[in-house]
Amino acid sequence: MFEDFRKQVEEAALATEDQEAQTEPVKVPPPDNEGYFLGMTPSQRFIVALLVLIMIVIVGGLFLVVTMKVVL
Repeated sequence: MFEDFRKQVEEAALATEDQEAQTEPVKVPPPDNEGYFLGMTPSQRFIVALLVLIMIVIVGGLFLVVTMKVVL
C-alpha cells in the first residue's frame, strides 16, 4: 500500500520537473523609469506627500492637546 503511494509521489515529482524544464522564462523588457520613483507618477507622489503632511499636522496637534500645551 505504501509502495503505491511512493510510486505515485515519485511519478508526480518527475512529471512536474519535466514540465518546469520545458517552460522557458518570459523575458520582460526593462521598464522606462523616467519620471517615476517607487513606481509612482509625479502627481501620485504629490498626493502621498500631501497626505503625510496632513497626518503630521494632525498627530502634532493631538500631541499638543494631550500634553496640555494647547487647550481646546
